[in-house]
Amino acid sequence: MLKKTAIALLGASSLLPLATQAAEYKIDSEGQHAFIQFKISHLGYSYVLGNFDDFTGSFDYDPDQPEQSSVDVTVDVASLDSAHAERDKHLLSSDFLNASKYPQATFESTGFESTGDGEGKLEGNLTLHGETQPIVIDVDHIGGGEDPWGGYRQGFEGTTTLTLSDFGIDTSKLGPTAKTVDLYLVVEGVRQ
Repeated sequence: MLKKTAIALLGASSLLPLATQAAEYKIDSEGQHAFIQFKISHLGYSYVLGNFDDFTGSFDYDPDQPEQSSVDVTVDVASLDSAHAERDKHLLSSDFLNASKYPQATFESTGFESTGDGEGKLEGNLTLHGETQPIVIDVDHIGGGEDPWGGYRQGFEGTTTLTLSDFGIDTSKLGPTAKTVDLYLVVEGVRQ
């Protein structure tokens, strides 16, 4: 009887990996499958677009309990790239981001509210330019599944708008329409 019970337990445990489970995912920024992009008005006549190329992070995600999700990300501010070296130098100077004094930006989630169909609101604290403020990111689950290399991935996209004065950033030299910056995020994570 003991032998049959042990066989039954082994059989049942072999099914567990197939079930949906909460897991930690490392953001695949090294493989260029994750992006942090920005868009800000320039004098009200056009936009400056760019990315932050270097960042690391992870997230916990359970599709059966998305409200239990959490995210931690650290961004190297000096990795800003707007495809114009002189402009990047100016944006990273003490006139704007002051990357030498504040080399990192961090985001730590504090909650997630599902709004249905894989969408939700991710709340958290963003520290940028030495100031920490609560923000909300609108999130959409793109998909998840096995990859060709034997791993398992989940992917999301998100958008938010930051009011730069909330973080002590003076945008007056960019014109009156540059009070906010739009962020577009694509996050693909590999299950650990």
